[in-house]
Amino acid sequence: MKAESRIVFVVDDDRRVREALSRLISSAGLAVVTFKSAKEFLEYEKPDALACLVLDLQIPGMDGLELQRQLAEGEAPPIIFITGHGDIPSTVRAMKAGAVEFLSKPFDDEELLRAIDTAIEQDRETRRKRSELGELRQRYDLLTSREREVLPFVVAGFANKEAAADLGIAENTIAVHRGQIMRKMCSRSLAELVRMADKLGISPVHPKG
Repeated sequence: MKAESRIVFVVDDDRRVREALSRLISSAGLAVVTFKSAKEFLEYEKPDALACLVLDLQIPGMDGLELQRQLAEGEAPPIIFITGHGDIPSTVRAMKAGAVEFLSKPFDDEELLRAIDTAIEQDRETRRKRSELGELRQRYDLLTSREREVLPFVVAGFANKEAAADLGIAENTIAVHRGQIMRKMCSRSLAELVRMADKLGISPVHPKG
């Protein structure tokens, strides 16, 4: 399955609900795979595709909130909760944990399809950011240990002379490292390099005093 394919996973212990949701989602031109339990879903080998999860809150064994907690530890698809026994505390917990929507049965078909569209677009954006960060890390891995030492000074706006004094190396050496950092990180400007460092979690050096 291609990465730009769109798939909806449905976890609900009620066979009639699974079948109804499968028909509805398929009619919108989306691939759909249904499961009767969290265990089945976790054991399923997921394809590399844009996806979301329509998840019943009350399912035997591991319930929806517990599955949400477990999935949060990895690269999980966005979740839309559906329930016939919803309560405000459960809704709050689910939404705080990142659920896209929380729908009470019976819900409007169009409402669910809109939520699915939102969730899949969210997954698209998450994947884009993940890919971008992966590429930045690959570039950062090209830097030497000394260049990694110099980088926080560069993004903090230190002049070469100031950075050289702090690091105890020659000013012209700092200039060389700065050029290498810009080249290896494929940065066209200092502002762009600052944004890259921020995404990588690299904090600028603060001036002494």
